[in-house]
Amino acid sequence: MSRDVISDEAWAVIGSLFPIAKSTGRPPVDRRTVVEATAWRFRTGAPWRDVPERFGNWNTIYKNFNRWSEQGVWARVLEKTQSLAQQSGDLDWVVSIDSTIVRVHQHGATLPRTTGGVVELQEVR
Repeated sequence: MSRDVISDEAWAVIGSLFPIAKSTGRPPVDRRTVVEATAWRFRTGAPWRDVPERFGNWNTIYKNFNRWSEQGVWARVLEKTQSLAQQSGDLDWVVSIDSTIVRVHQHGATLPRTTGGVVELQEVR
């Protein structure tokens, strides 16, 4: 299998963050293969069922991805890579948001809002 999805350097950094395979039950799937399949899937935007067979069964890949997501593994991978990028000066935290594409949720569009002015409350005693 070619290692064109995740480099050896990147795997050396994040490989230890993934859970160790259990020694009981079915034979474990290679963790790096699952990570590479997940990276391929999100890079291409393809459905899980279209993951190439060279990565293995798509359902196994999805189940591992989902389990690791629930366990917070992907959050730890993100934290680790961001901290390393920050330390090396490769990370820029500048963010630009264009308000023309930031829309309110449909249920929030009709909520009353305060405009910052005086609010008059009418009370009946």
